[in-house]
Amino acid sequence: MKERLMNNIGLKILAFLIAGLLWLTVVNIDNPITDQTYKNIPVSVINAEVLASEETPKTYQIVDDTQTVDVTVKAKRSVLSKIEAKDIVAVADMKELTLNTQIPIQVTVKGHEYKEAYSNPRNLQIKLEDEETKKFPIVPKTTGTVRDGYVLGSVTAVPEQVSIRGPKSVVETISKVEAKVNVSGLSQDILMKSELKLYDQDNEEIDQSLLSNNLGTEGVSINIELFRTKKIPLEFDTSRIRAADGYEFSKITYEPQEISISGEQRILKTVDKIEIPASALEMDDIKEKTEKVVDISSYLPEEIELADENAGSVVVTVFVEKDGAKTFEITPGTITVDNLAKGLVLDYKTADALEVQVRGPKDALEGIKINECVSIDLKDYVEPGIYDVPVTVKLPEHCTLEKSVTVSIELKELETHQ
Repeated sequence: MKERLMNNIGLKILAFLIAGLLWLTVVNIDNPITDQTYKNIPVSVINAEVLASEETPKTYQIVDDTQTVDVTVKAKRSVLSKIEAKDIVAVADMKELTLNTQIPIQVTVKGHEYKEAYSNPRNLQIKLEDEETKKFPIVPKTTGTVRDGYVLGSVTAVPEQVSIRGPKSVVETISKVEAKVNVSGLSQDILMKSELKLYDQDNEEIDQSLLSNNLGTEGVSINIELFRTKKIPLEFDTSRIRAADGYEFSKITYEPQEISISGEQRILKTVDKIEIPASALEMDDIKEKTEKVVDISSYLPEEIELADENAGSVVVTVFVEKDGAKTFEITPGTITVDNLAKGLVLDYKTADALEVQVRGPKDALEGIKINECVSIDLKDYVEPGIYDVPVTVKLPEHCTLEKSVTVSIELKELETHQ
């Protein structure tokens, strides 16, 4: 048996070697080494902190769109078929920075055997710039409207400042930092998360991709405090209004007659009116109706504000009358109309009140019901047009009209529908 095995031993060894070579040839033909390119592989920068350790700290910006690269891997076909883009790691080490503009990109393929892997381009192109850190106040901004019966009280950012770090050329363009929240429908105090928005002096938003701040994961929040609102009347002290000789002070009217105030509920409960002191209406030698605009905002109680900060102006009208006279006001719509021509309709050109000044005994003046005493007669106005028509005032005995009264009207043809 042994002799048989040893017979032609050289030929047998040769045959074994030939078989091995044939197997390797077949394997390489079926599974050759080839290459494959993977697109848009992100490049990670490591050891960037070396820039901060320089005498003048630097920051960098990736240029020429080299933040992603194409990677070519050489390996057996069977290996390449299993490689995915997530297996490829492209790294640029800032310690290997050359010429202050480029860093070699090192490529590795995790979990696979390969012959070679390289990127295109081979280097990460960067631009170095001085780094700057600057503090900015955070300006809170709100959009929307809170629920009826409430107004915004204090609106503050938490924190109130932020430190922003980045390229000097970008940081120096920052004009303001805002944090916006939507307060629509709010009816209670709340702390709301927000995001920072940076703007330049032209109010254009600034890209923050090259910047960082000190807020960390907490970010910025906006503290919203709401106040309740309440409508209350005004009360004017008229003791310093003095009419001219031969006249006497009659009354005042004012618009608006009530205002909306805001504040904490416990304080609002204690306020039922706003008292305006006599100094606000100090007037002398008045001979005719006089108007004065009074800013009431300075007369509000402590911790109370106007619900609308622009609603603090009140128009006060002061009326005076001659001794033994009285001034009445009538609205055009209360005037009795006589002899309106058929086919015409009447429209008053003004809605303002008309003044009727009457002189006579005090008892008689007090008994006049002016709306029952005024009329216009249109018997001479038979054509469409605009007219100033005298107002007839029927007065009791011993009373006279101080001056005539007219009202502006427009007569129009009555529209008919066929």
